[in-house]
Amino acid sequence: MTRVPVKPELIEWACERSQRDPAVLADRFPKLDDWQSGKGQPTIKQLERFAAATRTPFGFFFLSEPPVEKLPIPDFRTIGSGQIRRPSPDLLDTIYLCQQRQDWYQHHARLLGEDRLEFVGSAATTDGVVETARTIRAALRIDLTERRLLPTWEDALRRLIEQADGAGVLVMVSGVVGHNSHRALNPEEFRGFALADPLAPLVFINGADTKSAQMFTLAHELAHLWLGQSGVSDITPASKPTAEVEKWCNAVAAEVLVPLSEVRTALRRESDLWSEVSRLSRQFKVSTLVILRRIHDAGGLTRDEYWAAHQEEVDRLLALIAKAKQAGGGGNYYLTTAARVSKRFARAVLASTWEGRSTFTEAFRLLGCGKVSSLITLGDSLGLSAPVSHMRSPKEEA
Repeated sequence: MTRVPVKPELIEWACERSQRDPAVLADRFPKLDDWQSGKGQPTIKQLERFAAATRTPFGFFFLSEPPVEKLPIPDFRTIGSGQIRRPSPDLLDTIYLCQQRQDWYQHHARLLGEDRLEFVGSAATTDGVVETARTIRAALRIDLTERRLLPTWEDALRRLIEQADGAGVLVMVSGVVGHNSHRALNPEEFRGFALADPLAPLVFINGADTKSAQMFTLAHELAHLWLGQSGVSDITPASKPTAEVEKWCNAVAAEVLVPLSEVRTALRRESDLWSEVSRLSRQFKVSTLVILRRIHDAGGLTRDEYWAAHQEEVDRLLALIAKAKQAGGGGNYYLTTAARVSKRFARAVLASTWEGRSTFTEAFRLLGCGKVSSLITLGDSLGLSAPVSHMRSPKEEA
């Protein structure tokens, strides 16, 4: 039986890189200790399974030393005051996948002669927060009066995504890597990222995060696009980032969602805090966490009071999420697919496929569908029906 001479430090590196429980890996690979100590070596099949389990590219095991992997975009994530150094395979693969989608859309936009989006890179951190937020709302056609008429802030989040999509931003929301339900993303590692580009600006939101957090993440990453600055973030309304870029984007995000001048006017300082949080959340159609942040910004809470109230509300929301998970519920496959890749991107890929400029194989890869019938149904759900006369199966293309 052929053994592969893998260096022990590469086995150790793959285990650490995977961020998986060492006990789980040891249970799945009984000889793991021997591989790590150099007393034994895996077979080809064992190494292939180990590569899959640790989500490590197979070829990496033949290197002379562990590679130094870096994020392909700026990293603004922090733990306390220190920057997170090692990205997980899930984060890396998600960024690479979104870059592939962005590359495809860039080519598509050039082919169709689409104009560059002037708002990308139009701002600087020296610009005023209030004016920048006003510019973003104008570009996305956010009408605060209209927003207040929406039933819930969850509806407002969906509306904000639609408005960003309409302005030309590819907004992708997913809680897993690609379409792999076995690779859940960890919101403690990152909450979102922006890939700035004048033809294909892209925002990814970690769908494993709470809905309340997703709204603020979207507004924050939009601010990144206005700066023309790509980057990975782990911010929340309560974050105290050290990077100037993140401070500015956080301030702009809060102002986009809830203008401070309006909060000061609407806030009833003599009322019970939680009654006010609930009332203002309904009024402005944003999450309670965003409202807490704005009450603090308006001088209604000290820093210590804000932190205590924020943690109390986070605990309450997490309990509600846990209860909802126990209740179960699947969701609509086609709505989920469109959200994961963005409706704008899905429409572009489908239109290109119906017109014969893209192959079905490429559409399957980009959209995560496995059958032509799935593409057709997805198109129908997006109001983009397939012209039957132009339909070809993958076999016919070959």
